[in-house]
Amino acid sequence: MQTGSSALEHLRVLDFSRVLAGPFATMMLADLGAEVIKVERPGIGDETRSWGPPYDATGESTYFQSVNRNKTSVAIDLASPRGLARARSIAQDCDVVVENFRAGVMDRLGLGADELCAANPRLVYCSVTGFGRHGGADLPGYDLLVQALGGLMSITGEPDGAPQKVGVALVDVLAGLFAGVGILSALQYRERTGHGQRVEVDLLSSLLAALTNQGTAYTSGKIVPGRLGNNHPSIAPYELLECADRELAVAVGNDRQFRLLCHTVGAPHLAEDTRFATNPVRVAHREALRKELCSLLRRRPAAEWARDLTSAGVPAGVVNDIAGAFELATRLGLSPTVDLPRGPHSSVTVTRNPIGLSLTPPTYRTAPPPLAPPIDRLDPAPG
Repeated sequence: MQTGSSALEHLRVLDFSRVLAGPFATMMLADLGAEVIKVERPGIGDETRSWGPPYDATGESTYFQSVNRNKTSVAIDLASPRGLARARSIAQDCDVVVENFRAGVMDRLGLGADELCAANPRLVYCSVTGFGRHGGADLPGYDLLVQALGGLMSITGEPDGAPQKVGVALVDVLAGLFAGVGILSALQYRERTGHGQRVEVDLLSSLLAALTNQGTAYTSGKIVPGRLGNNHPSIAPYELLECADRELAVAVGNDRQFRLLCHTVGAPHLAEDTRFATNPVRVAHREALRKELCSLLRRRPAAEWARDLTSAGVPAGVVNDIAGAFELATRLGLSPTVDLPRGPHSSVTVTRNPIGLSLTPPTYRTAPPPLAPPIDRLDPAPG
């Protein structure tokens, strides 16, 4: 049964954020029904409007499209008294404000948390920064920089190769998700008490929290992890293995799966080998194990092995490109994309929200908005 309503349809969000982390968070709220008003610079807009290639068939940046559906664009010059007055006026009637300027910028504009929350005590005010409001306030919060300074690049790449960034701005995405959780938590508290509050998320802390087992290897085990390529620091075989035509991802998580792997590749004796019988010894002898397995897997194509291993209960799969990944999701009935009309003869296809809700599922109401004309041209300044 569906109620026909959206979970957050009662919320109004004023979004000053640009690029990825903040817009990702506000898009999640918009998908769940919130009204999101995106404040952009007149004539320029969000920086990502000009980030390309790639562009779609109409010449619009696919980067901007990826995180700005279900929003309304408002062009306001925050450098002008008229624009600031309009922004403050809109904030008075909002439940949430999101911004990702450098620390201190919004305070200098008179749009900081203290001022807006004093005028609207129920307001939830979320700031996303690169390195926090204090010691790192002057550091620019770019994803690549945080991946480098935050240690992610040091554990990404081949052991004898250079540090590598992840293939997407993952830290921004993580920060956006943390921001969304923080906002929803603050709204739940407001529901009980009537009080809004400040939510703060920074990219560096988001990355450190997301290091999970690798981070705790350092904090608790006093081990500084390094690059292992596609190997796992604590499990084997959990990597890419060479087949006749290309590599195969094999993710063996326990000894039972390892026995099934050995049986399927025609080498049951490997499961009894003292070097490989349990996970700890497999990790200790991972190179010898890899050599044994690859000598067997090279006899057949990766897709055939993936089929047989999966049937046997061994987690395995080929390495897809992005097109192959979307094709797989479609084949599995996951409906990975949605088409959003943006004119009588045009639409944009974007990746759907992955959250499934039985009564209030995400909705897709509008395409990423065109840049609005300056607000000054639409109506007089507020009284």
